[in-house]
Amino acid sequence: MCGKSELKMMIRRFEIVLKEEERSQGTIEKYVRDVEQFVEWLDEKPLTKINVFLWKEDLVSMYQPITVNGKVAALNRFLEIVGKREFKVKSLKVQRRVFRDAKKELTKGEYEKLVGEAIRSGQERLALLMETICATGIRVSELQYVTMKAVRDGKAEINMKGKVRVILLPGKLCRKLMKYGKKHHIREGQIFITRNGTAMSRKQIWTEMKRLCTAVGVEATKVFPHNLRHLFARCFYKVCHDVVRLADVLGHSSINTTRIYLISSGLEHARTLEQLELIL
Repeated sequence: MCGKSELKMMIRRFEIVLKEEERSQGTIEKYVRDVEQFVEWLDEKPLTKINVFLWKEDLVSMYQPITVNGKVAALNRFLEIVGKREFKVKSLKVQRRVFRDAKKELTKGEYEKLVGEAIRSGQERLALLMETICATGIRVSELQYVTMKAVRDGKAEINMKGKVRVILLPGKLCRKLMKYGKKHHIREGQIFITRNGTAMSRKQIWTEMKRLCTAVGVEATKVFPHNLRHLFARCFYKVCHDVVRLADVLGHSSINTTRIYLISSGLEHARTLEQLELIL
């Protein structure tokens, strides 16, 4: 039987192990947050298999299946690390989606509106940050590798999760970043930093992006950093039609992950159905 204080100590141990496994900072924060959510739900109830199952059932009533599975995966890893493997539960079986929800898909036109509004409102750093993610497909956690040296070299060497990959930076982007660096006296190190010289946090980037929505009439549900990476993937694939090459660029270890990025929108799917001409 584990009390709340003991569970909190287990979470700290869990966090240390995740760091030793060289998980990305974003992954560590998410896993810890999900386990803390479970502990809050558990309250004074004992840590048992049935309570883990009941928590999963509660999640099903509140979240989409993919979100539920993410939280279950985090808790299962926690249970493995703290020696409670027997309490693990199965994830939900989710049928592969045929098309994306249009309410969550950021279009190229909407992206251009967001960047334009950032420029008009004097948020040069935010505009460049969005362009950098969207023009290269890098993750938010990988922005730290976009340095002045990387701009001068025209490429960023990303070393995360024990994997190293090189991302080419488009010439036009390099020129804009170089100009920004000179203007703000950034000679070395990361480009996207705060006034205090620290890296911008995921939460800060998210918040700044959300503020642009109302002014340009874009749904807030579409506006978050990772959606820029999805937009890059769709645009890149339209040009090269090579899912293996795209997987390498995105840093995916599985092509199945890359394919999720390429699911067509509901509108595109509807057009495909119309083209079948099977209604007499």
